[in-house]
Amino acid sequence: MKPKIEDKVRELSSFAKHLREPGWNIRGYGDKKEEIALLEGFENVIEVFQSLKPAYQEVIADICQKMGDGMAEFLTKKVNTKKDYDLYCHYVAGLVGDGLSRLFGHSSLEDPKFKDPSMAYLSNSLGLFLQKTNIIRDYLEDISDTPPRIFWPKEIWSQYTNDIHDFKLWTNRTKAVGCLNELVSDALKHAIDAVDYISLISDRSIFNFVAIPQVMAMATLELVYDNHDVFRYQVKIRKGEALQLITSCSTMKSVCQYFLQFSNKIESRINSSDKCAKQLGETLSILKKKCTEILNTTRA
Repeated sequence: MKPKIEDKVRELSSFAKHLREPGWNIRGYGDKKEEIALLEGFENVIEVFQSLKPAYQEVIADICQKMGDGMAEFLTKKVNTKKDYDLYCHYVAGLVGDGLSRLFGHSSLEDPKFKDPSMAYLSNSLGLFLQKTNIIRDYLEDISDTPPRIFWPKEIWSQYTNDIHDFKLWTNRTKAVGCLNELVSDALKHAIDAVDYISLISDRSIFNFVAIPQVMAMATLELVYDNHDVFRYQVKIRKGEALQLITSCSTMKSVCQYFLQFSNKIESRINSSDKCAKQLGETLSILKKKCTEILNTTRA
């Protein structure tokens, strides 16, 4: 028997406090076996957490509290507006970006400025770029769940259909792809911030940790753009291409080259009949200009 919504809200809102409770765990929660196993053995996570430096503990506990409160909010709230969409993605991914930046700043591996509030915007955008890409790609998997999970904002999809489930119908393919392209256009604005963020990183291990997922997201958006297959099955980057990206995204030069490559591919396929065509073109133009400028001023 699954927990009631009010029980989930209570547990999410108090979750961060359990990081200070040695031996704590919880049963009966989680939708996947990995989630269930994690929560049932959470005393091991607590043990590791309490072995960390106080500065790291403070950051992790703060992010967990904010994330728990946000996820509790969306247990009873739907993603209706674009503002809701950004807020949801902030809670589940933007806060992760913020937390990581602060950890980088405390670690001495990166400039202390990474822990400053001035980095919050770029850190948040970094997370939103990844999360929005996943939400766009995972339409069919999410909508086919029981009950369905709907993360595409109604403010956007309602312009194309009265029922988001109908995007799966072949007869609605033109409207479905139009909505898909608008969401891709929205996600790509974060790619500009991603390039800005990556360019600030100096430590090689942190650079790879951050850059590879961002480039993978860019590749995924190029793959799903104007692609009706998103509504037929889960579209994924081929393993060979993914391996190539992982092994070659080791410098700012290579990152910018990939962002340029995927930007050019999307730009060459812009559907002029889409509502978002002009905005998408402008976003890609800014992104390409930024990458080109970096390439012209960097050696590696």
